[in-house]
Amino acid sequence: MTSAPGLVGLTKINLREQALASLRTAITSGQLPPQTPIVETEISERLQISRGTLREAMRQLQQQGLLTAGPRGRLYVRQLGPKEVSDIFAVRAALEAMAAQALTQRADRADVVTELRSLLSTMSEARVDVDLEGRIEADLNFHRGLCRLTGNDTLVHTWESLEGSIRMSIMFAGSERAIRNMNVPRHSMIVDAIASGDAAGAAAAVHEHMESAAANLIQDQ
Repeated sequence: MTSAPGLVGLTKINLREQALASLRTAITSGQLPPQTPIVETEISERLQISRGTLREAMRQLQQQGLLTAGPRGRLYVRQLGPKEVSDIFAVRAALEAMAAQALTQRADRADVVTELRSLLSTMSEARVDVDLEGRIEADLNFHRGLCRLTGNDTLVHTWESLEGSIRMSIMFAGSERAIRNMNVPRHSMIVDAIASGDAAGAAAAVHEHMESAAANLIQDQ
């Protein structure tokens, strides 16, 4: 199996959550490339957990879209194609445009904008040269925040059901292109439209952001 230096022994209490986080990081960082078979014996030994605990984490990763079943039910790291990436970003655009429009109508819009700008500040502080995973998390936290701040639980749950696929799509074309999509000024355009109360403009900013991001990832693929 491909070597994955991020897969190290676990010592804290909640082993399933740690296994989940460790595997997810290994997948989204490219340590476990697409189509890599998940060998339970090797990974459980490396993480120093039981195979039962590992299976629970793997089951959740499959539900999140990071792993997929192959012949005889064996799990592999999911392989995305350009159409799948395009489809994922189209669905994201629909969900987050709905969120952005809703946020323009909130009575507490000023507080919402303050929190969104704080999330953008966290993005700008992440050092991509040493902490790609941190930059990915900051980016996802901003987009998740758009949905969360609406107070629409169904919207949040729907977005979160796509999170694994979103993570895979972010790294589809490699870290260099992924970083390009994490440009803070481009995200600020969405927040500025929300701050102005322009529902149509906020939705348009989200769609432009997602279309540009998807095009960047699938170009020449």
